Amino acid sequence: MLGEAIKLAMQAIRRNALRSFLTVLGVVIGVAAVIAMVTVGNGTAARVQADLAKLGKNMLFVMPGQFGPGRASASARAFSVLDVEAMATQVPNVAAVAPVVQKSVTQVFGNESRTGTVTGTETSFFQIQEWTIVEGRVFNDTEVRAANAVCVIGNTVRTKLLGSEPVLGARIRLNKISCEVIGLLGAKGQNSMGMDQDDVILMPLRTLQRRIVGTTDIGTMLVSAGDGVNTDTVQRDIERLLRERRHIQRGTDDDFSVMDMKQLAQTQAGTMALLTGLLGAVAAVSLLVGGIGIMNIMLVSVTERTREIGIRLAIGALEGQVLTQFLVEAVVLSLFGGLTGILLGLGLAYAATSGLGVPFVVSPGLVAVAFGFSALIGVVFGFFPARRAAHLNPIDALRHE
Repeated sequence: MLGEAIKLAMQAIRRNALRSFLTVLGVVIGVAAVIAMVTVGNGTAARVQADLAKLGKNMLFVMPGQFGPGRASASARAFSVLDVEAMATQVPNVAAVAPVVQKSVTQVFGNESRTGTVTGTETSFFQIQEWTIVEGRVFNDTEVRAANAVCVIGNTVRTKLLGSEPVLGARIRLNKISCEVIGLLGAKGQNSMGMDQDDVILMPLRTLQRRIVGTTDIGTMLVSAGDGVNTDTVQRDIERLLRERRHIQRGTDDDFSVMDMKQLAQTQAGTMALLTGLLGAVAAVSLLVGGIGIMNIMLVSVTERTREIGIRLAIGALEGQVLTQFLVEAVVLSLFGGLTGILLGLGLAYAATSGLGVPFVVSPGLVAVAFGFSALIGVVFGFFPARRAAHLNPIDALRHE
């Protein structure tokens, strides 16, 4: 009986091909919107996670001041070299500590000139941030202590400033000092915020402090916890040490911030999941509209085929058979719309992720749910028109014009 119902449903759909297409259009748009939006959201979340992973494993940012609404950070005292040394020697389970000072400078090479940022740090910075060297080498501890004018550059600086000139041995002028390029960093590309991670010049901390900035202040410390170490414990130890060194009294707020990359990644993941869910929910409204469209068209179809239904009932068709025929017709329409919507949604998602430069992350579970939901729409919104057709009085149906 089911096979015969499917056959009759397909015949009815083919007889009214244009109307059938318009009927499923709402389901197609709804499913495609859900698939595309959630897939793009998942790809964006994966990109954010990958960008955070590039910053280093088990890493904590330590900065002067408190950040957030109502929290002033301008008056917070900067860190010193002694703070960096204390962090490396007095906090258990710390693998490496890197001081970071940044300054906007004019970068000049030959006839080329541009404005960019130069970062002063120590050799541990390369380990913490997992930078690779594709040419040359990093500066060593001797060069850091002697404040030598050497630097390592990123691929963007090489392209925009040096062009086709050899990297190693090139001398770049940073404000008023001449700096010898001794290494080229491996490319990392843009992060999820659109910032170019390769537009970077790294030089010894003391060189930047003495010859460009003019102070010994340190704005940021990067701390890498050892493998397998709970970063929450390291964070508490850092906070305890800094409160002691900065003479912060009990009950007084910290004048520094310690941010765990793991917590930041979890926060970002939670935010992206919420946004993706909201986008999916908004797109799912189209599915409801599509279901209502199927119900309306099926009601019209029942009215148009009243006499046909009357003849079937008069020659012995059971109400269940008529109910099944119209219900199967609605389900077939919605399943066709669901399948078309899935293909369209995946195509749109692939185009969008390619354009945005984020991974194309397909969720098989989402595809299965979208297909199953389209079938459910056919059952739910097709039941009332099918029930109405099955309960027609054969005599009244035969009299219908």
